[in-house]
Amino acid sequence: MLADIIPTHDVAVWLLSNIDSFLDKIGLGRNHTTEEILYVAIIIAVAFLISWLLGKLILIGTQQLVRWRHTDMGDDLIHQRVFSKCSHIIPPLVFLGLLPFAFQPKSLILHVLEVLATLYTVIVTALAINAVLTFIWTRFDRKENTRNLPLKGILNVAKGVVWIIVTIIGLCIIFDKSPAALLAGVGVFATALMLVFRDSILGFVAGIQLSQNDMLHVGDWIVVPSTIANGICIDVSLTAVKVQNWDNTIVTLPPYTLVSTSFQNWRGMSDSGYRLISRSMLVDVESVKPATPEQIKSVKTLPGMNEFITRVQTKGMFYNPAVACVNGSIDTNLGLLRAYMCHYLLHHPLIGTDQQILVRIMDPGPNGIPLQIYCYTTTAWTAYEAVQSEIFEHLVAIAPKFGLQLFCSPAGENVSDIASAITAAH
Repeated sequence: MLADIIPTHDVAVWLLSNIDSFLDKIGLGRNHTTEEILYVAIIIAVAFLISWLLGKLILIGTQQLVRWRHTDMGDDLIHQRVFSKCSHIIPPLVFLGLLPFAFQPKSLILHVLEVLATLYTVIVTALAINAVLTFIWTRFDRKENTRNLPLKGILNVAKGVVWIIVTIIGLCIIFDKSPAALLAGVGVFATALMLVFRDSILGFVAGIQLSQNDMLHVGDWIVVPSTIANGICIDVSLTAVKVQNWDNTIVTLPPYTLVSTSFQNWRGMSDSGYRLISRSMLVDVESVKPATPEQIKSVKTLPGMNEFITRVQTKGMFYNPAVACVNGSIDTNLGLLRAYMCHYLLHHPLIGTDQQILVRIMDPGPNGIPLQIYCYTTTAWTAYEAVQSEIFEHLVAIAPKFGLQLFCSPAGENVSDIASAITAAH
């Protein structure tokens, strides 16, 4: 096939005649061994020269194309060195085309050189194929992978398949055996192969499960309870999942860990645009009292409470068709506080009013009655913490107006007051 493209026979004859003339001029005479050495050295030099020239021409041509078209594709072609790696296939083909003319047909040296050149051709072909695969993956991952699927594992599998095929072909070339005969003996080493490629096989299967079940994307915030991983997934490959924790440390996990154990993915929260606030404050049971007329009159001055109290007094309930009944009553000071906090949340600019909003009492405990705030706000971490802090700071500040005390373990001045009271009693 190469002879149809390049007249290798004519080139070889011309090259050998010039070698003979050169040996005559320097007085060495015609020596077959010397001719072979010089011939091989020259065609190796020619092959490397062709490789160097092709690499330079391709690099210059690609750079000119990038300047002319100004596309990301050109930048990717240069970065991945696709054309440069593909050009390395031509020199060994030239070498193989010119090599046989200087040796006897059954020469051992000829056989060894042909095997080495063929192996080199197979290896550079594999490198070129992998460069093309990397280029295709880069383009697709950047332009088409809108779901941020972990496709790098698939790329690694494809590269692994290429190198497995190259290994089989290389062994066939070295031992002069057909691939079928070589593959027939692979079963003997199946157990060893399973041990060697255990992580790769498990990672490949886990990667397929993660992608097929849409369990993990690059950029997801995940928490793996059995590990210290709590952060953003930055890479998913065949053998490793990298998670950048909030303290900027990197945690590396095998993919099958995420399949074999449970993990929490916060993508649903990010996609919805809302993050849940669910936190409780403990109210002292002794401070919960029936609401007096004076207290109701005082609470009416708070925003929204006049309308609520008036409607409850006249109709027995207060209903907001857009959300639900305001969680509160006018029977106790705690009921008034629940109604006020519910109104406060409904009119807070950073609380999602189209989501569930609750101010409810949880099961009482030895430390008091838990008053839980349940609502949704923005997903931005800083804003989320600011809104949550604002709500509970307001709750702590407004509770005394309703005659309520929030539970706090004795400390500081409280301990001193208790000690003074005990001393005075004695």
